[in-house]
Amino acid sequence: MTGRLMLLDTASLYFRAYFGVPDSVRAPDGTPVNAVRGLLDFIDRLVKDHRPEKLVACMDADWRPQWRVDLIPSYKAHRVAEEHEGAPDAEEVPDTLSPQVPVIEEVLDALGIARVGVAGYEADDVIGTFTARADGPVDIVTGDRDLYQLVDDARDIRVLYPLKGVGTLQLTDEAWLREKYGVDGRGYADLALLRGDPSDGLPGVPGVGEKTAAKLLAEFGDLAGIVAAMDDPKAKLTPTQRKRLTEAAPYLAVAPKVVRVAGDVPLPAVDTALPHTPRDPAALDALAARWGLGGSLQRLLTTLEA
Repeated sequence: MTGRLMLLDTASLYFRAYFGVPDSVRAPDGTPVNAVRGLLDFIDRLVKDHRPEKLVACMDADWRPQWRVDLIPSYKAHRVAEEHEGAPDAEEVPDTLSPQVPVIEEVLDALGIARVGVAGYEADDVIGTFTARADGPVDIVTGDRDLYQLVDDARDIRVLYPLKGVGTLQLTDEAWLREKYGVDGRGYADLALLRGDPSDGLPGVPGVGEKTAAKLLAEFGDLAGIVAAMDDPKAKLTPTQRKRLTEAAPYLAVAPKVVRVAGDVPLPAVDTALPHTPRDPAALDALAARWGLGGSLQRLLTTLEA
């Protein structure tokens, strides 16, 4: 039996930590470290509650890949803080969060927790590729519903979606997806691209909301079936639905590549085993002192040793 792999959508979690932990949590020099300590507390709780044998902190090396923007220019456009020619655009991030991200990376490295980001790809794509290659059960921890598309009961792949911190998690399997959305994991990406997602700048098909998208998928099976129905006068589409889908055909042609996570990212060779002792104790001690990581780090170390 291959041990359970836990994949962290790290940015999703440290954003939640940042907004969930008061910014009065500070280093000795007064610098806020609420996201750092909050993420350490999250990892501690996740390891305690779910006992993964392997753990990877997946990172956004590029939060808005150009290949997605080329297909849908509005993709995450409203979240761009600064455009950089020839390099990834800067994402709008709270002023006191940005300086904490390098600290998070240094602490994870010193602990020996695998940290993987790949140029030109989002963390979602890294998660998708680890999931595709996994030969055992996988828990994906994320506050991003886009990753519901990876849920697969046959392979024991589920999403743990934080409802309150990470102490209360929605365990998302295919039964939950079918009850909530009327689709399974594979169908969720089609539902999402039909419905659209303003938070990601995805327009969707005008006039097709979540319920209509679910009905279309139930009737025609998947996006390919819906596209085929557009050209079939006998297909059970209302005139309005047919008109809206036909007008959205250029969007439907490119949206799948944008919405579906990549499964072929060139991942580096990393040791995904959950560490029981720090990889670099001296560096970790220095980081703990510099940033006042205190009980958050100690609790996680105790959990890892156990």
